[in-house]
Amino acid sequence: MLILDGVRKGFTNAAERRVLDDVSLTLERGEYVAIMGESGSGKSTLLNLIAGLDTPDCGRIEFDRVDLGSLSDDRRTLLRRTQMGFVFQAFHLLPHLTVARNIGLPLALNGTDRALIHSRVAELLEAVGLASRAGSLPSQLSGGEMQRVAVARALAHRPKLVLADEPTGNLDADTAQEILELLRSQLKRDGAAGILVTHSAIAAATTDRLYRLQRGKLAAFS
Repeated sequence: MLILDGVRKGFTNAAERRVLDDVSLTLERGEYVAIMGESGSGKSTLLNLIAGLDTPDCGRIEFDRVDLGSLSDDRRTLLRRTQMGFVFQAFHLLPHLTVARNIGLPLALNGTDRALIHSRVAELLEAVGLASRAGSLPSQLSGGEMQRVAVARALAHRPKLVLADEPTGNLDADTAQEILELLRSQLKRDGAAGILVTHSAIAAATTDRLYRLQRGKLAAFS
């Protein structure tokens, strides 16, 4: 479903450097993998490339048999909106929307029928244990509750791929473990593929397969 083949990316600044160097990865539907690396190792750059927010200097990224490099900016935006879900460390919930409306936002943006949005949001609220908080605003939630909303929102439109960028970095250890277990269970339930980017070995242990990104090189870790 996702193929990275010989991907390279560098940045020119005071000292030109190659952030990603000949990175290759294959991810099948339903697989959940972790990519570990220290801060500045290129993990977020790699996610941006996979999401089509940036383009590699060379190499190929193919998503669902489509070469991202062949798509226009508008086509890549549409692909992200309809086929990908995102979970961030900082939650990125819209503060003026209720929990239910935050979760339903991807569906609304994709023009989903209102009745179907209501049904899917109710299903996810139950799944993440927040049915009683449907009408609450993000400011009324704990960090763990906000991240539960973010997980539900990422899965609302049943994406084929979910990208999670340090999703538990702002949470205490117990809450982080709950979120990691929730994310894994929901991915498996929906049959979505997932990539978890993290510096935490504990977080990485909840995935099916582990890779390490170091000095621009991506390697399977055993």
